[in-house]
Formats: sequence, C-alpha cells, structure tokens
Amino acid sequence: MGICYHTPMKHIIAPSILAADFARLGEEVQNVLTAGANWVHIDVMDNHFVPNLTMGPHVVEALSNFGINAPLDVHLMISPVADMIKPFADAGADYITFHVDAVDDIPATIKLIRSHNCKPGVVFNPDVPLGDLADYLSTIDLVLIMSVQAGFGGQSFMPEVLDKVRTVRSLIDASGQSIRLQIDGGINLQTIAQAAEAGADTFVVGSAIFKTDDYASIIAALRRAMG
Repeated sequence: MGICYHTPMKHIIAPSILAADFARLGEEVQNVLTAGANWVHIDVMDNHFVPNLTMGPHVVEALSNFGINAPLDVHLMISPVADMIKPFADAGADYITFHVDAVDDIPATIKLIRSHNCKPGVVFNPDVPLGDLADYLSTIDLVLIMSVQAGFGGQSFMPEVLDKVRTVRSLIDASGQSIRLQIDGGINLQTIAQAAEAGADTFVVGSAIFKTDDYASIIAALRRAMG
C-alpha cells in the first residue's frame, strides 16, 4: 500500500480483473500494481447488453476498502446505463465508460458521469461506427476501442480494428484534448505492439498477465513490446 499510481505517463497498463483469482481479489490486484501496472480495469456485464454476467458496485467498493489507490476503470457493458452510474461512482470508480450503442443520449450520459465526479469515456465495439465522436471529444477523458466483441474474456485480437484506432488517434490529436485512447481484447506481447503503433496509449490486459506466474516480468515485457 501507499504507492501512488496516478503519475502521468505515455503508456498505461490496466489489468482486467475478469481474469484474476476472485478468491483473493484484493491481494491479486495489489500484487499486479506492485509489479508495475497502473490502473485496474473492471468489466461489468449484465447478461442483457452482452451475454455474460460479472461484477457490480460491491466489487469496486471492496477494492477501495482494501486500500487499492490506483485508478479504478469501470467498463459498463450494460443497458440501461444511467441508473448504475451513481452506484459505481459511490463505490469508488475513477473512470466510467459506456458503450455508445447502449444509450439513447450520449452527451447526457457523459454529463451524468461527470456530475458524479468520475471521468467519462465512450466505448466502441468492433462493428460499431465512430459516428459523431468528434463532436463530444471535448467532454470525455477516454475512448475505448474494443478489439474483440464485448462480453467474454480470452478472445483473439481482431487486427481490423487497428484502422479505427488510427482514426481515433487522429481525432484526439486534432482536438488538442487530453484523452486516453484505450484498447481492450486479446492484448498480449504480440498484439500490444500493433496497438501502440496504431496510437493506443492505454492497454487492457487480462489473461496475458493473470495467467502467468510472474506479474512483474510480463508487465516489463509488455512495456518493452510497446517500444
């Protein structure tokens, strides 16, 4: 405990606790942060918007109470979204991201997240177009591009999304805003280099970290692969 993980840096590694050992979750998260990770990525699925059911606000609250002081990055794969924003904010979320196709009013949802003192972000599945993203870049802190179809861990990386990452990178750079560009799905030693080259700066990594015996070694190797 007592380490600050909020230091700004070019590349952020955000382990997805979906792949962690839930029998000792607090210890797992602390270990992966001590090993060099930066954020904690929390995949929330509702068995409605996506065909899986995972964790709710109590998991976020438990990590906060355990003493985790890294940014808690809550990825909502749910619909409807609005009613769950306050519970996750109250539980200790720092970032709350939602899928653009899960809401009727994107700007209103962004505003609602901000009103609860969380940093808002938008998420695009591989088959979801960017639409009018440029119009609300000034109101968000994060864009998440899925490199698998949202809903399950352990899927293979879809290289066709790299063009979308490049487009978003250009939009962010042109906006002049300080916005993280996150990628999630099938990120490992091979794919993280491709994603970084395309312009991603924040990487959700699940099995590639948690299914190894040495978190520090794999995180160091991921950073080397990014260049």
